[in-house]
Amino acid sequence: MPDLLLLAPDFLLIVAGYLICRHTPLGRGVWDGAERLVYYVLFPALLFGSIVREPLSLGAMLPLAGSGLAVVAAGIVLAYALAHAPGVDARLHASGAQTAFRFNSYVGLAVAARIAGADGVAWTALLVSLCVPLCNIAAVWPLARHGGHGYARELVRNPLILATASGLVFNLLGLRLPELLSGALSRVGSAAVPIGLMAVGAGLQFGALREAPRLAAALLAIRHLALPALALALVITLDLPPGQQAIVVAFAALPTASSAYVLATRMGGHGGYVAGLVTLSTLVAMAGLPLALAALAALR
Repeated sequence: MPDLLLLAPDFLLIVAGYLICRHTPLGRGVWDGAERLVYYVLFPALLFGSIVREPLSLGAMLPLAGSGLAVVAAGIVLAYALAHAPGVDARLHASGAQTAFRFNSYVGLAVAARIAGADGVAWTALLVSLCVPLCNIAAVWPLARHGGHGYARELVRNPLILATASGLVFNLLGLRLPELLSGALSRVGSAAVPIGLMAVGAGLQFGALREAPRLAAALLAIRHLALPALALALVITLDLPPGQQAIVVAFAALPTASSAYVLATRMGGHGGYVAGLVTLSTLVAMAGLPLALAALAALR
């Protein structure tokens, strides 16, 4: 598949969800249930399974891990800073801020296999293990604060945070799932991405981004310009091995997580606005990810 079409299947699933919700008997009521299924069962299974699949060796890959965490941390700081810009709507910012620093881990693992084979998947699994808990905690904070929810209460109840934190502990303790359970978990998790992307499409409101186009542009600029640029600077400065350089840059250029829509909807945010951001991020990444890798090749 050509690089520019790498994310085309994800975008087509979003379009399918939009069309099915609006032009078939499977209307909004069906998709409300699908969102809950994704949020409470399918995405937690995907995250936990991805994290425990490969043993982690943090000491051996500290520069790689540090680069990934630095990219995510920069995205969080920049996204939060937008809340203080003049005229920014608090609810829209609380809902959409997460799209600037969260990433689609499924796409990341698929891209890693294309870039660096089994080693690339292992490196990306490490980044997912370390960065997903940080991303989810940072995503919950503005939504909980805006909605008047107790932050600590939301953290201990959030299924995405529970799945990633427990997966990380499970892995670091050296535990392994029995093959039967691992296979079942993999099958459950594999349903998360297609259903999650279709739920994004079902919730899509094309006019929602017009409520705050400048905020949307700023969030997407962080996700697809600032973070890839930072990753390029980090991997060149740290002189990481070529394969790891490509993995970090690809990680920074990924589209935002499709579960951002589900999280915003479940916590009382503006789901339509986030769905629009997820859709645009997927489109931008179709060109932006291969361009980021081309920039890395030119800088070497």
